[in-house]
Amino acid sequence: MEHLSQKEKIAIMIAIIGAMFFAAVNQTIVGNALPKIVSELGGLDYYSWVFTIYMLTSAITTILVGKLSDIYGRKPFLIIGIIIFSIGAFLSGTSTDIFQLITYRGLQGFGAGMIMSTAFTAVGDLFAPRERGKWQGAMGSVFGISSVIGPTLGGYIVDNLEWQWVFWVFLPLGILALILIWKLFPSIERNQGEKVDYAGAFFLTATIVFTLLGFSWAGTKYDWGSAQIIGLFAGAVTALVIFIFVERKVKDPILPLHLFKNGIFSISNIIGFLIGVSMFGGIMYVPYFIQGVLGYSATHSSFLTMTMTLGLVVASAIGGQIISKTGKYKIQAIIGLCVSTVGLYLLSRMDMNTSQYSLAAFLILLGFGIGIGMTVFTLTVQNAVDQRLLGVATASSQLFRSVGGTVGVAIMGTLLNSRMQDKMESFSQNIATNNMAASPELAGKIEALKNPQMLLDHEKLDQLRASFPAEAAPFIKGIIEELQNAMSYALSGVFLFVTFTMLLAVLLTFFLKEIPLRSEADSSVNKSPNNMKLQENRG
Repeated sequence: MEHLSQKEKIAIMIAIIGAMFFAAVNQTIVGNALPKIVSELGGLDYYSWVFTIYMLTSAITTILVGKLSDIYGRKPFLIIGIIIFSIGAFLSGTSTDIFQLITYRGLQGFGAGMIMSTAFTAVGDLFAPRERGKWQGAMGSVFGISSVIGPTLGGYIVDNLEWQWVFWVFLPLGILALILIWKLFPSIERNQGEKVDYAGAFFLTATIVFTLLGFSWAGTKYDWGSAQIIGLFAGAVTALVIFIFVERKVKDPILPLHLFKNGIFSISNIIGFLIGVSMFGGIMYVPYFIQGVLGYSATHSSFLTMTMTLGLVVASAIGGQIISKTGKYKIQAIIGLCVSTVGLYLLSRMDMNTSQYSLAAFLILLGFGIGIGMTVFTLTVQNAVDQRLLGVATASSQLFRSVGGTVGVAIMGTLLNSRMQDKMESFSQNIATNNMAASPELAGKIEALKNPQMLLDHEKLDQLRASFPAEAAPFIKGIIEELQNAMSYALSGVFLFVTFTMLLAVLLTFFLKEIPLRSEADSSVNKSPNNMKLQENRG
């Protein structure tokens, strides 16, 4: 795309960022709104599937479209992705039961995978590696901004309008992004020399589906040692073995295995996986602490967690600019991940007496570190591979981070439940002792307090507290404080786990080989056949 002027490239990037924001904000807007939506549609038992199906379909299309866009170009998949996502969003608003909502969210996931995969790759098509940093930073900021706007707007809509507008409010933005990309994004001729690897695509899809389902259901729907979970993991291993066999034989593999011989590609993706594990720990479980341990409302919680997002947005923009100006990225990655590690460790030291201002400071630190560090690793992957493999390499980077998040949430959920049960054993004995002297009605109310989830439903907790006689108030207060202590203890273990995970990412970053980021002036040299061959073998 060397024939494009700088103004044309910027116009295209604005269109791409608009499409990314459309997809990202539609993902985050659902979070606060979904409990009310599900309460109207019914099917609380299938609540998690609204998230799981989106994650599955987006992960599948991310890696498949990465390779296909290397053959057919980015433009068709950006356009198709926006259309599919928009249709899924519109249909989600027409849902009359939970199963329709799950189906339409799955459709949205297919579109989101196409948009995200091709959007990040398009940066590599439009700009030389030296210039990519600032644009990768800008695109990282899009996720942060959508995380601020989405949940707040979603909560407002379900409180003041019909819930369907959660899915429809940003449809005009999607249409605008579609028109801009249609008009501005250049088309390229198909690479006639390559064929689609259908067998590899099938077994890679099977590997992803079995793996994500196994980790999503383990410790929640089924026990880790259950036949269902063991069967899913066995299926994932079998599909992976067949996939590797297929990829070694076909001429044009969907995921070229020789990429993993490239040290920069392999280490960057492993680090991306670890960042995914750690980042989701902060995003998923900090609200548990704010609402369950500190006792703040969901709205107050969203404002506190916003501090992490703002730190991430600012740091992504700054980090990208620094990389573009200096051409250096390794030291920035180390500093960013170290700052994140400190932020996570401070979260692990929190208890009931932690002030909201201290918590906000810890979250800013965490967000700032992730924003500086996370920008680097898509860039390193793109800089280390041949231009013709840019799509599949970028998609693999996103896939590893996504799978890391899924695996991390599953492990952290098990850890949370295990540590909570340890604390609840002695707590239950104390309740049982007090129940012996209570009336059957009062004993039943006291027994209801054994559920830690009660801490997250403040309205129900207040109602239960008010139903006790006045003389029982000190006792009830003591029970609630014990519950808060138990949840704090469990969450400390979760945050400590992700601290060590992020520390491992820091250590691996020291082994990341830093190669110069090419500038626009170098691009013609780097596209010579001999230099492309050298580029493939770097690391």
